[in-house]
Amino acid sequence: MSTAMQTRTTAAYFVQAVLSFAISGTALAAGIAYLPVDGWTRAFLGIGLLYSVTSAFTLAKVIRDRQESSDTVARVDQARLEKLLSEHDPFRVEGA
Repeated sequence: MSTAMQTRTTAAYFVQAVLSFAISGTALAAGIAYLPVDGWTRAFLGIGLLYSVTSAFTLAKVIRDRQESSDTVARVDQARLEKLLSEHDPFRVEGA
């Protein structure tokens, strides 16, 4: 009953996600840095970039936590059902 959770992603998928995130963040930061605008506009866009990134991480964590919580509840329910089925004896006679 205490089997370890198996990962659903491969190492290649993980590397692709990390590289994609790094490249997109770097490209957007470089684009903001080289925009032909004044410093305040550049700073505003930079703060917007940081806010978007941290919001994305928070959303991913909340989704992951919710999924793990539902997996845990499902495993507890499954364990209860298995216990009930193992204790049930269809040939036992009550009061005899």
